[in-house]
Amino acid sequence: MDVLKPKPLDTHPGDEIVPWARHQLEIARSILDNPGGGLLFATQTVGQVRAGLQERDPERWEEVVALLDQAEDSGVRREFETARKHIDSVLARLA
Repeated sequence: MDVLKPKPLDTHPGDEIVPWARHQLEIARSILDNPGGGLLFATQTVGQVRAGLQERDPERWEEVVALLDQAEDSGVRREFETARKHIDSVLARLA
């Protein structure tokens, strides 16, 4: 274990963020209603993807960011089907 310097941050430059975002959202969608931490992990992941896309290009990802915000909110409220529909819409836009 190297404790002399921080690990380099993987920022997924350019459009490399799209496959990363898709993969993260597919995982989040699949565990959204799992007991034992699935909801926490899924909503956190949706928020991380939202933040990553918004930081890269707020204008390009404006609609996707809004859908992810709604998906995260729906998940927290345990409206799992609504959250999945929003995630599905985002996945279609990232295709």
